[in-house]
Amino acid sequence: MTNLALGPSWLDPDYLIETFGLLGVLAIVFAESGLLIGFFLPGDSLLFTTGLLVTTDVIKQDLWLVCVGVAAAAVIGDQVGYLFGRKVGPSLFRRPDSKLFKQENVEKAHEFFEKHGPKSLILARFVPIVRTFTPIIAGVSRMNYRSFIIFNIIGGVAWGVGVTLLGAALGKVAFVHSHIELILVGIVLLSVIPIVIEFLRARGKAKKEAAAGPAEPTGAQGPAAGPAGPGTGPEARYQAQQPSGQASRGRHAKR
Repeated sequence: MTNLALGPSWLDPDYLIETFGLLGVLAIVFAESGLLIGFFLPGDSLLFTTGLLVTTDVIKQDLWLVCVGVAAAAVIGDQVGYLFGRKVGPSLFRRPDSKLFKQENVEKAHEFFEKHGPKSLILARFVPIVRTFTPIIAGVSRMNYRSFIIFNIIGGVAWGVGVTLLGAALGKVAFVHSHIELILVGIVLLSVIPIVIEFLRARGKAKKEAAAGPAEPTGAQGPAAGPAGPGTGPEARYQAQQPSGQASRGRHAKR
């Protein structure tokens, strides 16, 4: 039942833990936290199952050590994603779709980051797919590095340790242990709810804009208000920052 509900057998948390052990769990958490290829990996259900198996002695490691490892993998994964975003810059938004990469996922993460600001690094941890791309968007947007580190650590600990401890606590409950398949399905459904809510909000907003009709052109009001003005997306900000940085370096060189 778990396989049918959660996807292919090789994505089943029990199979992954049994095959790759705790190191495999940490590698998956790392990949899902900031690598483009990690968005499809199970995060919440895997951490929950890990906590449950620790408390039932299937995983022969201390719970505190597992939590430290998971938090570290999550934080380091986001760090790699941020540095990748800073390096690739706006080219990420021009990358063509492939089997493992969809521009739609980048745009969702961008909208999420623009809406919630730095705290999106915490909130995105609990939203599948979005949590993979948000640190990359933060890097593309050149988010203040100190702020990124702070929110990255808070989010990594809250998600990684929180979900693992939840699995360890509920794993001692007889009902949960006897109906683990249903619990995992419930976790997956709960993790999808934020995506559904955002989709419905975006759909409702699009309908309202369509009903209101096209907005009046503002180009005549001046260059700052016209369509030719600078964009507000991460690609525009990234490009806008480059000349100023180069000019600054030029001035320093003259001095």
